[in-house]
Amino acid sequence: MNAGTRAGARTPATVLGAGRPQARPAALADDSGSTMPLVLGYLVLAIALIYVCVCATDLYIAQKRLDSVADAAALAGADGFRLQVDGDAIHAELEDAEVADQAAAVVAVLDDGTELVSADSPDGLSARVTVRTTWTPPLLGDLVPSMVMIQATGTSRTALE
Repeated sequence: MNAGTRAGARTPATVLGAGRPQARPAALADDSGSTMPLVLGYLVLAIALIYVCVCATDLYIAQKRLDSVADAAALAGADGFRLQVDGDAIHAELEDAEVADQAAAVVAVLDDGTELVSADSPDGLSARVTVRTTWTPPLLGDLVPSMVMIQATGTSRTALE
C-alpha cells in the first residue's frame, strides 16, 4: 500500500480506464464527412436568406418608385386647373376629365407596364391619382412565376394666393 493512498481508493488512471483499450462501435469508427450535410444545410439556408432579402429590397424599391409615379401624375393632374372669376375673387377648379388627361400623359411616358387605375378630383381643389403595376422577383423570375400587384395613390392640391 502506498503511503499516499487509502485502502480501496482508486487512482485517476483506474477511474478513466487508462491502460485498457476501449472498444468503439463500428458506426462511430469512421466519422469522416459527417459535417458536410451540416455545412450544406447552412449554405442552402444562407442562400435562401439572401434571396429573400434581395426580393424584399427590390419590392420595396418598386413600391417607392410607384409612389413617385403616382405623386408625379397627381401633380400633373393638379396643374390642369381652370380659373373661375367671381367678382373680385379668383378660384382654381379641377375637373375629373382634366385631371385624368394630365395624369394619363405622365403615365404614358413611362412605358414600363404602369397603368392608370383612376384619376379624379374629389373636392374640386385636389387631384387624386391611383396607379398600379405588377412586380416579379428579380432573381429566377422565369422559374418563380409569382407576380405581385402593387398599387400607389398620390394626391396633390391646387391653391392660389
